[in-house]
Amino acid sequence: MYSYILLALLFAPFSACQDKPNFVVILTDDQDVVLDGMKPMQSVKRFIGNEGTTFTNSYVTSPICCPSRASFLTGLHVHNHMTWNNSISGGCYSRVWRKFEKRTFATALKDAGYNTFYAGKYLNEYGVHASGGPEQVPPGWSEWHGLVGNSVYYNYTISNNGVPTFSTDLYLTDIIRDLSLNYIENQTESRPFLMVLAPPAPHQPATPAERHRGFYENTTVLKTPNFNIADDNKHWLIRMPPSPLPEKMMPELDRVYRSRWESLLAVDEMVADVVESLDSNGLLQNTYLIFTSDNGYHIGQFSQVYDKRQPYEADVKVPLLIRGPNIPKNYTDSQPVLNIDIAPTIMALAGLSPPRTMDGRQITIAQDIERYMLVEYYGEGRDDSVDPSCPWKYDSEHLAQCYPQYDCKCQDAKNNTFACLRHISQRFNMKYCSFADSENFTEMYDLSTDLYEMDNIVDKVLPSIKHWYKLTLSQMLTCKGYKNCDNPLENPKVYG
Repeated sequence: MYSYILLALLFAPFSACQDKPNFVVILTDDQDVVLDGMKPMQSVKRFIGNEGTTFTNSYVTSPICCPSRASFLTGLHVHNHMTWNNSISGGCYSRVWRKFEKRTFATALKDAGYNTFYAGKYLNEYGVHASGGPEQVPPGWSEWHGLVGNSVYYNYTISNNGVPTFSTDLYLTDIIRDLSLNYIENQTESRPFLMVLAPPAPHQPATPAERHRGFYENTTVLKTPNFNIADDNKHWLIRMPPSPLPEKMMPELDRVYRSRWESLLAVDEMVADVVESLDSNGLLQNTYLIFTSDNGYHIGQFSQVYDKRQPYEADVKVPLLIRGPNIPKNYTDSQPVLNIDIAPTIMALAGLSPPRTMDGRQITIAQDIERYMLVEYYGEGRDDSVDPSCPWKYDSEHLAQCYPQYDCKCQDAKNNTFACLRHISQRFNMKYCSFADSENFTEMYDLSTDLYEMDNIVDKVLPSIKHWYKLTLSQMLTCKGYKNCDNPLENPKVYG
């Protein structure tokens, strides 16, 4: 208990008489922590982790890019910002989103006098023709270098303050690094700044920089205890054949695993260069550096191929490391945190009052580790994502991402829709999930004894316990404001 109170005091917001701190946030794309996704990040661990705090129970509100990024920016759960999935029809850079876009931590800091800078991937449908084109600059950013569309490494378009610029042969992560270093060189202590750097790595196709190709050529996929096993106690999408995956697919899983690591090496170099630039320009001591990801990733777990969009730990648990003024050095913190906590935390550290309507809470105010956390995913069926040669083509309107290279094992479906309650405390480490499918499938895991979620205990626990988690989850799916979302049964009517 003492350590958490101490951390809360150290994380106290700056007073008006102090110089306001700077912020550099690095947001990677699909970087897991469960499958050793931090292994390539030696500079991140050295310059942020060793000089700051590493959070070992960091989660996202949704295991997919666009909803998670919307939560990161606004501090809101998916059901409150209504970016349901990666499509425009599902809210990704839709007209609805643009109303919430005016209420991000960036707009709050810019209004408070901060210089603000963004470079890299934003939301998946940003800048595409159907969502208004790259001429739009989202509110809250003084300097804008947003990637048009989803993550790529070459052959991309960047909106440079509303001017689209196409590049074929410049590696995107290196361009983000160069833009950020140039920006830092032009900053002074007279005005604080916020930077968000959002490289594409290690998102598919996980293309490494040429200088890093083959760096992990002898690395093979991490074979966790739940790797490529047939599990009859999972929902139907996991159970669909082939299960287990055929041996002929193992080289492909190895290739994906090592290419993800290799694509991250340029990110690690970027972080080292940013820290060095901050230091050489006299800005490092008054700057918070935050490193995290928008969601995790699985490769072979429960006979899946490689993707996200599932409720299991590999998909929803992400790295989070924070360094800055008064942050304990080389400290490991096990308190449960969500990506919706980053927005109110940045605002508080900048001396602002986060709105009570934010669902996230300041990381600083946690004085014990108990928390109920909500994870939401709303399945998406995509046209032309079911290969005609796959036997599931009869259901192509509902299934998604079914390809021969996956041995036709589909990765998503319209009714792959679920909500999970993650309960972590000193005594409990539980997960309860409910699917909106024809089976009304539910699952429950005690991760204190079943780290790899292999024993679905939903029919083994006392009915009263199952009812408690079911009721709590249903309340959280309508919660608004951190007081309500943190205590859904205690304060069911409190909306901040």
